[in-house]
Amino acid sequence: MQFVRYTTGGAPEWGIRREGEIVSLAGLREDISYQQLTDPGFLAVVEDAVDAGAPTAIPADEARLLAPVPRPGKIICVGLNYHDHAEEQDEDVPERPLLFGKAATSVTNPGDPIVHPTELEEVDYEVEMGVVIGRTAKDVDAADARDYVAGYTAINDVSGRDAQFKDEQWFRGKSYDSFAPMGPTLVPEDRLDPHTLDVSCRVNGETKQSSNTEQFIFDVDDLVEYISGFTTLRPGDVISTGTPGGVGVFRDPPELLEPGDAVDVEIEGIGTLTNPVVAEE
Repeated sequence: MQFVRYTTGGAPEWGIRREGEIVSLAGLREDISYQQLTDPGFLAVVEDAVDAGAPTAIPADEARLLAPVPRPGKIICVGLNYHDHAEEQDEDVPERPLLFGKAATSVTNPGDPIVHPTELEEVDYEVEMGVVIGRTAKDVDAADARDYVAGYTAINDVSGRDAQFKDEQWFRGKSYDSFAPMGPTLVPEDRLDPHTLDVSCRVNGETKQSSNTEQFIFDVDDLVEYISGFTTLRPGDVISTGTPGGVGVFRDPPELLEPGDAVDVEIEGIGTLTNPVVAEE
């Protein structure tokens, strides 16, 4: 079950994407919220609504997809969370999650441009799985963590490496407008195993990253427990779970994004998130 936020020229709405079509959920009596996605009963209602609405489905290519979480309360990113990424940097596996923030205003939609700032020379790609929080979580045990997750999406954690390395901290380099493409779908937690998914990134059709979430150092349960232990997670918050090996800055020679490039990040079961790179005007 793949939820999508989309528009056909009017107000944004929610739908379900299946078999190349989108079935609108506008007729539901209940509003769709991230908390609703944690409720199996609500998901059963959605399934019934999709079956009933199938005759009025529209072709997916007639809709403009939108980020499933357009303005997260907060985006918490995890650094060095794949074993293969640690290996390419010749770094020891961290003893606890390495966290940093990314501005909510960096979120952009599937298909919208990643703007390459004039002041930066080293703009990089990073395929990541996003965990969308569905229920308020504080001091949650790992064994109960999935109860607080609405679902999963794909994120391109675009990174301004020169800003990141110059500042010796990551917030500015991660937070330029358009540096967090998100989508194309949001898959409810109980419909996907987040720890067995193939993930990849392609630039102009050439594969740059290819791995599996089995490579996680800290899995979703660990992250929700750790983060909720010091800050309250609320519905619509997003945890970006880190990227695998193959990022551009650590290639020899480095292979970084330029205006005119097209970037695809793909996560099994969630879909492919595609964005062009354009120069800042």
